[in-house]
Amino acid sequence: MIGKYPAKLDEKNRLFVPAKLSAELGEDFYVTLGVNCGHRCLTVYTAQDWDTLIQNYNSLPISRRSAASSLIFMNATQCTPDKQFRFGLTQFLLEYAGIGREVMIVGRAGQAEIWDAAEFKAFEEQNLSPEKLLASMEEIGL
Repeated sequence: MIGKYPAKLDEKNRLFVPAKLSAELGEDFYVTLGVNCGHRCLTVYTAQDWDTLIQNYNSLPISRRSAASSLIFMNATQCTPDKQFRFGLTQFLLEYAGIGREVMIVGRAGQAEIWDAAEFKAFEEQNLSPEKLLASMEEIGL
């Protein structure tokens, strides 16, 4: 998943799924807590990736299942977009990520993230230096 898609929450806390992402996300997907470089956001997983997370979590011994990883599952919501490709978010998820009406949905390789638009702008400005971009490019083998 790639790209940036500005969006707005409607009065029922629904977002419109951008057409480019809807095909990749499928009919059902999951949204839960996320973090990127110390910034709170929401992470969107395909149903297949979500099942993999569940399998990984369930394969851990109980002693290694942390409270934080449990919170990822406890606060997740399964999303099935309506005919207008809108999906709802819980008030808790919106508050966790500090999301207001203006939103940015961004692709991040195998997942997508949902950000408050102002928070994303600050994150992007913070990380658009040539030094940080070069370091990131080297980390992924470019």
